Amino acid sequence: MSTPRFRSVIFDADSTLAAIEGIDWLGERRDAAIAREVARLTAEAMDGRMSVDAVYAPRLSTIAPTAAELDALGAAYVAAMVPHARETVAALHAARVRVVIVSGGLYPALLPMAAQLGIAPDDVHAVHVRPGASGAYTEFDGEQLLATQRGKPTVVAALQLPQPILAVGDGITDAALRGVDGATFVAYTGVVRRDAVVAAADHVIDSLDAVLPLVFA
Repeated sequence: MSTPRFRSVIFDADSTLAAIEGIDWLGERRDAAIAREVARLTAEAMDGRMSVDAVYAPRLSTIAPTAAELDALGAAYVAAMVPHARETVAALHAARVRVVIVSGGLYPALLPMAAQLGIAPDDVHAVHVRPGASGAYTEFDGEQLLATQRGKPTVVAALQLPQPILAVGDGITDAALRGVDGATFVAYTGVVRRDAVVAAADHVIDSLDAVLPLVFA
């Protein structure tokens, strides 16, 4: 392979590395009305029609996932990894490109998929939660920037990743990474296509292995 054009690649998790939305998957463990409402809020937030700040905590408290359900979600992420995810990340690592996950997903549930991809826990940046009085995971564990609309740009700026940076994702919060530390944004449409995200992108791909020609062009 040629010398990489990008020294860091940021991946979203839900509907990017895996073909599920974790919070929706958890919502489906509840009754149909809750599942529909959680899915609606997720879609509106990812399309940019609602602020993530307005929907994250209500979805979490409504679902109130248990530790066992977070473990099951971790297994679901692994089972739902999109085609070429392993090979793409492996090729980037082989070229010494820094690979990180920056996601609004729940941190403990993302770790099994990250491990399958060879991404260290310290390179997984997601939402940390803790159990409330009921034992269910309904509370943020401190300030959680990635549960907010502008959290991803703030987190990525603080990471001081090697530049140039390529950011890959499906949602409007991923599109907000365009230009952060000079980052190039790639809209991934292999799971869901969101018009507002595509409109904001430097590149559009529908297969994860299409990242490699961008990196090694």
